[in-house]
Amino acid sequence: MNFHDLFLKPYDSYETYQIFLEAIATIFGLLSVYFSIRKNIWVYPTGIISTVLYVYILFKFGLLGDMMINFYYSVMSIYGWILWSKSSEDHIHVEVSWATKKEWFLSGILFFLSLILVTIVYYYKPFIDNHFSMINVQLGLYHLDWANWLDIFTTAIFLVGMWLMAKRKVENWIFWIIGDLICIPMMIYKGLGITSLQYLAFTAMAIIGYFEWKKDHQTNQIN
Repeated sequence: MNFHDLFLKPYDSYETYQIFLEAIATIFGLLSVYFSIRKNIWVYPTGIISTVLYVYILFKFGLLGDMMINFYYSVMSIYGWILWSKSSEDHIHVEVSWATKKEWFLSGILFFLSLILVTIVYYYKPFIDNHFSMINVQLGLYHLDWANWLDIFTTAIFLVGMWLMAKRKVENWIFWIIGDLICIPMMIYKGLGITSLQYLAFTAMAIIGYFEWKKDHQTNQIN
């Protein structure tokens, strides 16, 4: 396949407003990651705009796991916004730290609970796709393709990453890097070329973010 077939051809069948919404969501998503790297509280208002738009976009494309995680992002962004505002002397920037053993333990619980929850949602996907009617519907996981299974896995990864970011932990970037890399081929497969490029940019920015937060923490420890 060439570039056109992978990234542009799927958009031939899209409505103009769908392309516009995906582009806007991508722009605000990139802004959110940029502000996160800078430890700037604007990560949350820009992120909320992006995630709310993606709730709608991902629902339309059948990625229920990612749809749920974006809804979770929206709610968690409010929580993180409050935490960061309380932890910032200038109400804009925050200090970061490494996760404790307790926080790693809680991260593991969040990860496995997410796997279970999203798998249950996909189990009922035929019912959801049938406008919440059980007429001629067979429940199960038989309908899942490889992208759906990856969606379940990345949802759990991103859920932990978002929680650790709200707690201002350096390790949050590790989860973003892994999840972003997985999402690149998944979004191409689903015909969301713009979003796949966004995840490619996210991967590079997450790597930068990890080293920036790590460096910042080391500097604060010395001071």
